[in-house]
Amino acid sequence: MRPDVDSPMLFPPDRSAVEVAPGASLIRGWLELYQQAWIADRFREWAAGPVPVRSATVRGHPMSVRTVCLGWHWQPYRYSRTATDVNGARVLPFPDWLVRVGRRALAETGHPAEEADAYTPDTALVNYYDEHARMGMHQDKDEVSRAPVVSLSIGDSCTFRLGNTENRNRPYTDLTLESGDLLVFGGPSRLAFHGVTAVHPGTAPQGCGLDAGRINLTLRETGLADR
Repeated sequence: MRPDVDSPMLFPPDRSAVEVAPGASLIRGWLELYQQAWIADRFREWAAGPVPVRSATVRGHPMSVRTVCLGWHWQPYRYSRTATDVNGARVLPFPDWLVRVGRRALAETGHPAEEADAYTPDTALVNYYDEHARMGMHQDKDEVSRAPVVSLSIGDSCTFRLGNTENRNRPYTDLTLESGDLLVFGGPSRLAFHGVTAVHPGTAPQGCGLDAGRINLTLRETGLADR
């Protein structure tokens, strides 16, 4: 049964947010183990299709990360409702419970109530990293909206590099993102270059729903209309 995402027991209120850069906040252990395991099961369902999990091709090379999308299908460097680069099928709809997760994430990282209440993510890029996968430094700029990005981590820890908005070079901050962590970046950090430089095998906690590897959900508002 799906956990009640509106229940205060799902996201305990005693987690404290830490600002890691202007506009970027981290809450450790925001997801409980049973919540992580439940989302990991949803990932397996999403990955089965109608658009299966796949490695997107960037500049002629497949990414080491495998992705399944909800709401809108992302391919470099645009969104569409159908996966024209995979099998032409329409992607799964964006679930209402993830909208509520996104709003709670903003509220608990200190965003004003009116901003949190209005936040309506309509796409999720759900990435799976094995121990060899990496994500190069990039900006999330294919969206029309500049509303914050909500990132959830499940499974093995990773080294996440949060950089500046000008280029892929220093200054940047390296963070270890662990299973259950929430990272929200918006405002001055919304267009910061960021990436994953390493996945740390054997760090997934027992009961998180993954024996190995890492799942990362990023929720975004595209600002796009159907076309």
